[in-house]
Amino acid sequence: MQIEEKTRIGYYPGCAITMGSSSEEYGTSVLRVSEAIGPELEEIHDWNCCGASSAHATNHKLSTALSVRNISLAEKYGFKEILAPCPMCSQRLIISQKDVADDEKLKKDVEDAIEMPCNGDVKILNYLELIKNYCMDEIAEKKKKTPKDLKIASYYGCLLVRPPKVLNFDDPENPQSMDEIVEAIGAIPVDWEFKTNCCGGGFTLSRTDVVLKLTNDILECAVDAGADAIAVACPMCHANLDMRQKKIAKEYNRKFNIPIVYISELIGLALDLGPISLGMNKHFIDTESVVNAFA
Repeated sequence: MQIEEKTRIGYYPGCAITMGSSSEEYGTSVLRVSEAIGPELEEIHDWNCCGASSAHATNHKLSTALSVRNISLAEKYGFKEILAPCPMCSQRLIISQKDVADDEKLKKDVEDAIEMPCNGDVKILNYLELIKNYCMDEIAEKKKKTPKDLKIASYYGCLLVRPPKVLNFDDPENPQSMDEIVEAIGAIPVDWEFKTNCCGGGFTLSRTDVVLKLTNDILECAVDAGADAIAVACPMCHANLDMRQKKIAKEYNRKFNIPIVYISELIGLALDLGPISLGMNKHFIDTESVVNAFA
């Protein structure tokens, strides 16, 4: 899609990818790519935490109100679409929007709590959706570097595609949107079986043993499939796959040392934005091999 000059999209960074947060490199690379090829992202003024990943499990009404307030703010400022790069956030916003649309009493209670109406007129986009809807032509036109023989395993995880009847995004069993973006930048998408398997997500602190087993299986599948790196679009997935590799090496006696990169970082490298400006120096596993593929 050709980006119109006046296309404005509300930007909801959420807690995990803002400056100073645990995954700020994701937010940094998203914004750098937007500056280079659009569309214009305008941060929603006075946004708040969406309630992921625990609030919805403890207080449904409160967690719904937290998410809906952000949607209402976007409506107030005239946005027709919101980008929420974190899948935990985009999923919570979409589910909360549906919940108030389906339950008049809940809608009234939430609107009373946040002291704003929610009309449900705003579409929430995840990052892959934004790129597919707005940026594929721009990537083709403005790409400056093509990686040499770089094989990428696209890892979607749970939250980008599930629950499918609510999110209505891609194939929940065999999604292709990230693979198509990987192809667009000139890398080689790897065919592998674990692209939507869970990494353990919210259990990262409470059940580290479970997370280690799940992430080990994902890393093993990607490496055995011939991937040089794994691409993600979720800060929780990135954290588990990136920072757990040293512990996995001790626990399972296999050293993977495979870079885990955000899809936004790969796009940025293809646009020649520079790895430092994209935040690629902040990963646990060195990304030099990925960067060098774009040399």
